[in-house]
This record gives sequence, C-alpha cells and structure tokens, in this order.
Amino acid sequence: MSDALRGFLSDPAALAELNHREVAAWLLADGWNVCGVGDWATVWRSPDGELAARVCPFEPAYAVFVRLCRMLAGNPLLPRIELDAPLEGGGRLTVMECLVPADKDQAAAVWRRWDAEGDDPIAAVRAEAERLSAEAAAAIPYWGGLDRNPGNVMATPAGEPRLVDLFYADGLVIYTELLADPATVLARFPAEQRRYMAEIGAVMRLSKPHEIAKIRTAAAQPG
Repeated sequence: MSDALRGFLSDPAALAELNHREVAAWLLADGWNVCGVGDWATVWRSPDGELAARVCPFEPAYAVFVRLCRMLAGNPLLPRIELDAPLEGGGRLTVMECLVPADKDQAAAVWRRWDAEGDDPIAAVRAEAERLSAEAAAAIPYWGGLDRNPGNVMATPAGEPRLVDLFYADGLVIYTELLADPATVLARFPAEQRRYMAEIGAVMRLSKPHEIAKIRTAAAQPG
C-alpha cells in the first residue's frame, strides 16, 4: 500500500480539510501518475499499478455511483472501491481497482446484457442504478441520469468487464446557465460545495482563456 493511501485510510475524516489540489500533491509526491483526464476529474494510478484515484474539484454526482458499488459489493460488473471521501470545497476523492479501456465489441456486449432479460448479475446493477437515479433526480441539482456511454465500460487487466461512471450531472447545462444566469445556478449549490466549480477538467482543458475568465467570474459571484 502506498504511503498516500495509507495516510488517507488512517484518517479519512482529515480528507474533508484537503482540497483537490492538496490531494493531487500528496499523490504526486507518493509516486502516483496521471493516467486519465476526463470532463470532471483527473485519474491517478498507484505506483504498483493496482489502484486508481479519481480526483475531482467539483462533484455533484459521483457519490451516487459509489453508493451503487457499495450496495452491490462483489457484483462482477462493478469495480471494487477502496476509499471514497468528500474534499474541501466540494471535490471528491475515490480510490478503486485500476481498470483499462474495454474494446468496442466488449463494451457493446455488456450493454446488450444490460438490455436483455434473464438471470445475469448485470440485472441487479440495472435495477439498483435505475432506482438510485430516480432518487437522485429529486435531490441533486442538474441531475443527468444514467450514462450508457460505451467508454463507461472498462476492464480489469485480466479482461473482466466493469461498469464505471454510470451517472452524470448535466455539465453542459450547468456551465451554460452559469454564464447566462449565475445567481440561479449558484443558489442551487451550497457555497461550500462549489468553491472550485470553475476548475473541472472540461473547463480548464477545453476553454479559451477569455472563457475561463468568464466562468471564474460567474462562479465567484455571491449566491
């Protein structure tokens, strides 16, 4: 076990005092390396290659996926979660078994199983995911629902399929409305949960400098 993970596990409550930048610094100092950059989060791989840490500055939706994984722990279609904790300012750290992209045919086969009737472990995932999504739609602002993106099927190094990122918050709507009507968007998220909402991957990686400035200005308004 890496020193960073050992420290996080020994005092998970202390993570609530760290923001996403500080957690990333811990991981970097401990030899973890960036292995993926998504719209919301950066993924780090442990020095031994066994684990992946998902670090996000602003995360309205991912706790629902973690809840699914924990409720159905041991289901062969879901990843093993080692650690999950909110971070200061509204971010989140989730550490799970390290996965690799599944090939196109494998991903398509998994989604066919999702749609089929029968006694398949994926049926339990689908039923619980649909239930959790319905609950979240009433509780989480800008809830997007279930995300059946082919890229959300990954695999273990041994080739066993795993479903990841099954839910999403509608970032396109959030950030479009943030620029058009920041007060409305900011009022839907407590201030302590949106401190770094201008730092998600899609904003920092895909936006032009003047767009980043506008998003930061909008996100910093009182709400």
